[in-house]
Order: sequence, then structure tokens, then C-alpha cells
Amino acid sequence: MSKYTIIATSAMGIEALVAQEVRDLGYECSVENGKVTFEGDELAICRSNLWLRTADRIKIKVGEFKATTFDELFEKTKALNWGDFIPENAEFPVIGKSVKSTLYSVSDCQSIVKKAVVESLKKYYNKQSGWFEETGPLYKIEIALHKDIATVTLDSSGAGLHKRGYRSGQGEAPIKETLAAALIKLTNWTSERPFVDPFCGSGTIPIEAALIGQNIAPGFNRDFSSESWTWISRDIWDKARQEVEDLAKYDEPLDISGFDIDHRMIQVSKENAQEAGLGELLQFKQMQVRDFTTTKEYGVIVGNPPYGERLGDKKAVERMYEEMGRAFANLDTWSIYMLTSNEDFEKFYGKPATKKRKLFNGFIKTDFYQYWGKRPPRVK
Repeated sequence: MSKYTIIATSAMGIEALVAQEVRDLGYECSVENGKVTFEGDELAICRSNLWLRTADRIKIKVGEFKATTFDELFEKTKALNWGDFIPENAEFPVIGKSVKSTLYSVSDCQSIVKKAVVESLKKYYNKQSGWFEETGPLYKIEIALHKDIATVTLDSSGAGLHKRGYRSGQGEAPIKETLAAALIKLTNWTSERPFVDPFCGSGTIPIEAALIGQNIAPGFNRDFSSESWTWISRDIWDKARQEVEDLAKYDEPLDISGFDIDHRMIQVSKENAQEAGLGELLQFKQMQVRDFTTTKEYGVIVGNPPYGERLGDKKAVERMYEEMGRAFANLDTWSIYMLTSNEDFEKFYGKPATKKRKLFNGFIKTDFYQYWGKRPPRVK
């Protein structure tokens, strides 16, 4: 097998979680803003797509170089070994971005990279014309310029990795599956402890918790564009998918519940859980957070409550934070984790957090408020 430089892209603030997942798969890696880079073979590409819960995409680096002129960008892109990656009938669109670089026109950079790849492939396939039909499998190219360094990659994922394939319906502002998984991984939850999401919406956080609890790979239920790539054989994909099946703990008992004030969202949650194959494992119920009570101990609550971003909602949301604080006040063995952009959350909740962590929910800057409960007794 060949060796490739693989880039797992990440939302800001959770790169360390992505890096730990990469190491858990057995690959050494380096971490930068928004990405984790490591070396691996074709199997590593498949496994990364299937297993990484908190990464956005898996990209293959084709080349990296300095480019301050369009001629430089063209010639250095053309010199890359495109024929080793892209078959003659491939569809190869080019997307791009440019940050703090001399070449700031993204559309011009995309156009030049496209022409350079065509010229390279013409020579490789000994074609006289510059016309490629592009009727075959997708090889999406990205040119990313940062401080005049051009990184050229191929996207092996297709749809973003947050698209697990189980979401048949959603609410107004659904949390991304990758962020939901990150929130759970930032807690002290383990599969033998109760887990509750009191603002479950379309059920994303409970579903992601169940996938983690039973060690089910997040990509088990979807396809990836690299499954049709000529240089990754079907046998390798079969091997990666067999590992997913072998390592899943489908018999692991779980106690996971989701509550929401909106009965329509409860129905959506149930449908999404069913689509994920977890319908019998998860409990969903219509309920307001102020009505939450439990006799269970050492559980974990993870929530993404309303933030009160809209002016008219602010007072109602602040009142709900107060009600939440009262409802959770006596859960001294439970650990509670809430994600919100409301900077006064602790004041309304009635208690300072044990720890806060800055995260981005899409483009919204938020804090993850963590209240650690008593440690469960050690099992002898």
C-alpha cells in the first residue's frame, strides 16, 4: 500500500479531540488550527472516514508550496502527480479559499488550478485535446491559500462527516452531529451511567451518546466519495467496514433519555433514533426542564438549551435557566454540562461552573459550562 498525508479538518476548539481520535486509531499526528495531519495508507483513509466522530472531513494532501503569482500557482499545481490520483473519466471540480495571501481572488485561483490539473492529466493520458468528459467518480479538489502557502487536497468524504445518515427530520437550529459527539467526549460519561439531554430537539445528542456507548462507528450508515476511487480497492473498504462490525458492542445496555418541551420534536427524535438503528435503546418524552426529577445517581446531563439570541426570547430563556438551576440543585452525584452563548448563564443558573470551555456552535461563540458531580464509587 502507498503512504499518504491525510488531513482531518476540525471545528475551532475541538482539534485536540480529533487528534485523540486519530491516535486511538493508531496514527501519530500533528495539530494546527482547524486541522489534524497524519500519515497513512488507503486503509487509514477508509478507517478515518468511518470512525472519526468529531472531524469535519478527511482530505488527502496532493501538494503544498508557496505561491504569490498566478504563474507560480499554475506551474507548481501542474507539476503535481495528478495522474496517480485522478482517472481519465473522473469528475474533478475545484473549490477554494484564501486567507492573508497575495492571491486573494478565490475564483481566479480555482480557475487556474483547474487548468493546471487539466494540463497535467492531458500529458499523463496522452490526450491532444484539453476536454475531459468528467462523467466518472467524484474527486473534489481544494486549493487553500494561507499566508501565501498553497495546500492542494482531494476530499475523500463527499458530504461532511457530520452527515451520519440517520437524520430524517430536524428542528429550527439543530446541533451538528460532530459537535454533539464532541460535547459528550468532553464529559466524564461512561456507558454504565445514566445519560440525559433535557433539550433534545431532534435527538442528536442522545443518538451520538448511544453510538459512543456501543462503540458504533459514526460512518457505519453512509457512503463516502472515496468508495468509488480507483486506487482504493473494494477489498480495503470491505476490510474497514468489517472492523466496524467486529468492534461494535450492540449488546451493551444503555440508559439514555431525551426530553423536549415540543411534542413534535419528540416524534422527530424517535424517527431519527429508529433510522440509526437505536430506536429500542433510547427513551424520549415531552417534558419541561423544570419538571425533571430522578432517583438515579451518578448520571450525566448534557444540553444545548435555547440561548435567547433573539431579543424577545431573552427573558423567557433566562427564566428557564433559573428553573433549570432549581431542578438540578439536589443532583449532587450528577455531572451537568450546558452549551450556551448567554454570558450570564451562571448567574441565572445560580451556581458558578466547575470549568468553562470556549466552543463554536456554527458561527456562534459559546461556552460549555461544566458542573462536576461526585465521582461514582469504584467497581471492585
